[in-house]
Amino acid sequence: MGNVGTDPELRSGPLAGWARNVAVAGLFLTRLPFRPSGDVGPGELSDAGRAYPIIGLLVGVISGAALMLAAELDLHPLACAFIGLATAALVTGGLHEDGLADVADGFGGGVDKQNKMRIMRDSRIGAFGVLALIFSVAVRAAILSGLPGPGLAAVAIVGAAVLSRSVLPTVMFFLPLARTDGLAADAGRGTAKTMVTALVIGALLAWPFVNLVMAIVGTAAALIAVVIMAVIAQRQIGGYTGDVLGGTQQLAEIAVLIVAGATAL
Repeated sequence: MGNVGTDPELRSGPLAGWARNVAVAGLFLTRLPFRPSGDVGPGELSDAGRAYPIIGLLVGVISGAALMLAAELDLHPLACAFIGLATAALVTGGLHEDGLADVADGFGGGVDKQNKMRIMRDSRIGAFGVLALIFSVAVRAAILSGLPGPGLAAVAIVGAAVLSRSVLPTVMFFLPLARTDGLAADAGRGTAKTMVTALVIGALLAWPFVNLVMAIVGTAAALIAVVIMAVIAQRQIGGYTGDVLGGTQQLAEIAVLIVAGATAL
């Protein structure tokens, strides 16, 4: 991604602006062939935050469809859940899981801010990271496989994918940057408008797949996960990084699925 400004024609109207945001968000959050025209300029990743739940919808629909396909093959519900989660990881390139592992290793193994940041940038994974990934996948798979039927599991995975990404601009708005370089620094700080827009769009997109109450409660649960991660990140490294955003998505997704499992949608 470069830092050259984009073609003015791409920003000539609201629909063009939204299309640009979706393309930039898709390039950032997935490994799907999103190709924004021109280079992605400074701050565009934060501007595209309002489109994060839209990308979450795409990831959720693909992973939910994989779960349903596995169910049609009469696989065990737990196997179906693992297939759905594995599909989501393939679509995103394991972006969020990598962030969770790095955060766990850094926060769990570092002795001070500098040491924690160094560990988080290390491409190797440690014991804390491995355990975090195991628990993250295991909890989500257990909840999905315990829902009454693959249909409910599929809509739950869609709703969780949407809502867990809709809260990321909240982190980008409230928390300062932990360092002046890296993906998060290139993305720029979020705005209140982007934050609120993403939350509203997330709830609206999740609503048809779950229900209004679940969409609202799920959003609240995801925000609680944001607060927990924000407090920890602020104390540990003084703000957020790209890895913190990835870890937040994972915690938020777990929180939404816990609500889905507790209410059975």
